[in-house]
Amino acid sequence: MTLSNQEPLLEVKNLKKYFPINSGFLRPKKQYLKAVDDISFQIRRGETFGLVGESGCGKSTTGRTILGLYRATGGQVIFDGKDIATVAEKEMKPYRKRIQMIFQDPYASLNGRMTVTDIIGEGILTHNIASGVEKQERIYNLLHQVGLKREHANRYPHEFSGGQRQRVGIARALAVEPDLVVCDEPISALDVSIQAQVVNMMQDLQKEMGLTYLFIAHDLSMVKYISDRIGVMYLGQMMEVTASNELYKNPLHPYTKALLSAIPIPDPDITRKNKRVILQGSVPSPIDPPEGCRFASRCPECKEMCRHKTPVLEEVAPDHFVACHVVQGKA
Repeated sequence: MTLSNQEPLLEVKNLKKYFPINSGFLRPKKQYLKAVDDISFQIRRGETFGLVGESGCGKSTTGRTILGLYRATGGQVIFDGKDIATVAEKEMKPYRKRIQMIFQDPYASLNGRMTVTDIIGEGILTHNIASGVEKQERIYNLLHQVGLKREHANRYPHEFSGGQRQRVGIARALAVEPDLVVCDEPISALDVSIQAQVVNMMQDLQKEMGLTYLFIAHDLSMVKYISDRIGVMYLGQMMEVTASNELYKNPLHPYTKALLSAIPIPDPDITRKNKRVILQGSVPSPIDPPEGCRFASRCPECKEMCRHKTPVLEEVAPDHFVACHVVQGKA
C-alpha cells in the first residue's frame, strides 16, 4: 500500500505524559515518572502505524493519551486538524466516537455482567447511531464481520474463548464507525494459532471500512506483517520511524538492531550466521532518566557526545527518521 502522499489523520507533536509520584519522608521533592517524554510522529489516513519497544517503554501510555484516557502533560495530539489534547472533557464526545480502542486483555476489558448485545450496543446508543430493531441488526452484522454468529449476541463474556472475546472487543470498537482505532497489543493474550486469524480479520475490516490503525505490540514479526510504517520507542522517547520493509532491511538505530536480532528465525543455518546483539546493563529509571541519549548506557556504539546531548529525531534518508548522534554523523 502506498500512502506517502496521503494527508495525516493524526499528528503527535512533542507529546509528554508524566505521572506524579507522591512525596514523603524519603521523597521530600515531588517527582514524576516520565512515561512519554517528547515524542512526535504522524499516522496517515488508511495506514497501519506500528509502535514497538520493550515493556515499560511508554507504548500503551502513548495510545491512551492519544485517546484521551490520560490527559497529556504537554505537546499536541492533532486529530483531523484539531488539537484534542487541549479539548475539555465535556467536548470530547465527538472525538470518542471517531477514535476507538481495542484493549490488550479481552476478558478484563469486557463487563462480565453485560451480554454481547449490551456491550456492542452501548456505544451505538450513547452516540445516537441507531436504536430498536436497527440497532439489533447492526449488532448482528458486526458479529458476522468479526466471525461470530447471531446466537452469540445473548451470551456473556465468560462463555467465550479468549479469541472470541477479543472479537467481541473489536466489534465494540467498530460499532460507532470510528476513523482511527488504537490497538493496544490486541493479540498478545491470545494463543499463537488464533493470532494470525485475528490479524487477518483486522486487515480485512480495515479495507472494508477505511480504517486507520495505531498497532501497539512487542511482537516484531507480527508488527512487520500488519504495519505500513513502524516507530520504535525506548524509555519514553522515539528512536526510529520508517516504512516497515525499510526498518527490517536497513535498521539504523543500535536499539532497533538489537530488537531485530532477537527475532527467532526457524532456520538453524540463518540463525548461526546472524549475529545476536546482546545489550548489557539495565533500562534506566523513567523517574530520573540519564542526561543525553536514553539508550547511551546500553548502546554498543555509544560515543562521548551521546552521554551529554539528547539526539533529535531527524530524517537521515527519505522517510527514514532516526534519533542517534552516531547515525547522524555528529558524534
